[in-house]
Amino acid sequence: MKENAILLLNKPANISSNKAVNTVKHILGASKAGHLGTLDVLGEGLLPITLNKATKLFDFFLNKDKEYITTFKFGQTSPSLDLEGPLTDEDINLDITEAQILSILPKFIGKQNQMPPQYSAKKVNGQKAYDLARKGKVAKLKPKQIEIYDIKLLQKSGKNTFKFKIHCSSGTFIRSICRDLAEKLSTCGIMLNIIRTRCGIFKIEDSYTISDIEKGKYSLINPEILFDLPTLQINNQQFSLLQNGVQIVIPDGKYKLFYKKEFIGIGESNQENKLKMIIKLF
Repeated sequence: MKENAILLLNKPANISSNKAVNTVKHILGASKAGHLGTLDVLGEGLLPITLNKATKLFDFFLNKDKEYITTFKFGQTSPSLDLEGPLTDEDINLDITEAQILSILPKFIGKQNQMPPQYSAKKVNGQKAYDLARKGKVAKLKPKQIEIYDIKLLQKSGKNTFKFKIHCSSGTFIRSICRDLAEKLSTCGIMLNIIRTRCGIFKIEDSYTISDIEKGKYSLINPEILFDLPTLQINNQQFSLLQNGVQIVIPDGKYKLFYKKEFIGIGESNQENKLKMIIKLF
């Protein structure tokens, strides 16, 4: 396939985001493929995949907010804060109530500094933190400002086990929220599962499984929907100039550019009304 497009994958658990991307790339025969935000190996749900030159959209999409459904269990934990690592603690006498959970949730709404987990893809001196952690080393991580827009308790699903819906900024570690909630409850915690249900404007309801894609039951998304901008049609001569790196004169403004009905990128005119390509898909 040659389209510059986005495909919404419903990633299964127990497969890395990169493996999921490569699987879709192979099925579709795309020349390039990438994703718009990593999901943990044990995580599942919405993984937007960019195809061919749409991979250039990564930086634009980097800071979009996310929504997750996740289950935390308090009184147990692991080095990775999820089921990937061995359980290291258990408080058998703990009995957390819904009222206790509800009393602390408001403290987590808003902007805050969050410490990433030791088992994360954060890099320290060129090495990923989880590579260091697996060697028994402690990475010197720095907190990052994130924002939690909303966190709802959906249900108590077992002893000390609760399901949540979390709406947060890009870069938020849900496992870290579990750890921090547990600290407020004077215990430890572990994330049992996580499903990403929204990523920017994309929703899990519109995603496809790997099986769907193998059967040809999927739709591709034109990346122009990501941009709420006026459109500008480029003619043959203008497109030829752009292909050769020559600036063209356009009216003042920022535009979605089209050539022969195909979205070719985002352009913005400078003070001399000359086009500067912000995103180039040709």
